[in-house]
Amino acid sequence: MDRIIIKGDIVFTPTKDEFQVYKDSYLVSEEGKIIGIFDELEQRYQDYPINDYSGKIIIPGFVDLHLHAPQYANMGLGMDKELLPWLNTYTFPEEAKYSDTNYAMEVYSELVKDLWRNGTTSAVIFSSIHKGSTELLMDLFVRSKIRVYVGKVNMDRNSSKELTEDTYQSLKDTEDIILRYKDNSSLVKTIITPRFVPTCTDELMDGLGQLALKYDVPVQSHLCENVSEVEWVKELHPNLPNYSSVYNKYNLFGQTKTIMAHSIYVTDEELELMSENQVFAAHCVNSNFNLSSGIMPVRKFLNKGIPVGLGSDISGGHSLSIPRAIVSAIQGSKMIWLDSDMELQPLTCSEAFYLGTKGGGSFFGKVGSFEEGYEMDCLIVDDSNISNISRFTLEERIEKFLYLGDDRNILERYIQGKIVAEPK
Repeated sequence: MDRIIIKGDIVFTPTKDEFQVYKDSYLVSEEGKIIGIFDELEQRYQDYPINDYSGKIIIPGFVDLHLHAPQYANMGLGMDKELLPWLNTYTFPEEAKYSDTNYAMEVYSELVKDLWRNGTTSAVIFSSIHKGSTELLMDLFVRSKIRVYVGKVNMDRNSSKELTEDTYQSLKDTEDIILRYKDNSSLVKTIITPRFVPTCTDELMDGLGQLALKYDVPVQSHLCENVSEVEWVKELHPNLPNYSSVYNKYNLFGQTKTIMAHSIYVTDEELELMSENQVFAAHCVNSNFNLSSGIMPVRKFLNKGIPVGLGSDISGGHSLSIPRAIVSAIQGSKMIWLDSDMELQPLTCSEAFYLGTKGGGSFFGKVGSFEEGYEMDCLIVDDSNISNISRFTLEERIEKFLYLGDDRNILERYIQGKIVAEPK
């Protein structure tokens, strides 16, 4: 039996409303799952191996609900443009390069290392349209031991020539990948990935919805990110009431587990549908700042009981760090609070931390917390260079780490109870 105990200052958010803290305590796991937290070890655990991190903070691994793997090389470029010009100028030309698996190997190897470095233990990822590069990316993650959903992007209209697929081939490649990986790994899974409504014909979306239902595969896409994009969808689907209803028509909106990135300009009717179908919203605040898209009103989603997590959304976002996304989410919510005549309260630190751990982690199941039965995914954080640990509470130390720390403060990364070494 795989079993491990790690000792240290334990912090997590079983609910968004407050941090739960256990100073100088023991986190016990068996077969990669949490058994419990103890201030003293019971006799039955005395022979379990212990990794002692006394004085260090133990937190759940970070969860990134939305990022674009083939855009990794472009991080930090084109931040002076809005969404649609940025796609045409930077993103589509870069993604076309992934027809070359040698190029994909070079970039994707660095991406996997960077996710590891930043303490991301679970992620939901867009690949490109290319079957070979998508399979290569999934194989790299299998070797890395990081938990991911990876989706081959589907797009058969309104794109560059190099990235416009044949509808039948797009569906066939998607099904081939589903079949190859459905039983291949407990950590690496496929996800249906229409890029967004404007680049997908009705025939393609209908076929993708059928695949999602046939194989019970989750779905990811974009929703209401930009005002021009929302207007474009209205022009393409004048007989449907809103953007969300297009996905819903084709069984791509909560009929299986679904993530919609951005969701800035959703209507009240769309919020109701997201709540009813329990569609996840991936809040990609840094990307939305960079591309002048706007700010998602997170409090509206939380008030409606819609599940919300955070996304780095590289390369619209400029960093893979979920702590940076946590801080930006708090800052963005303060601007929404001011703009709403102080009706929509800003996020607290515990709420934003929850979004970056258990909030996003719930898409994977019991991930992102230290409650009994949850996956034993955690980070060991040495905050001694940013906090006098005797002077501050554990909650204050976490806040200082989020605002002042970086990947150099992360000593170890555990996934399913095992230390994950830097990917080679």
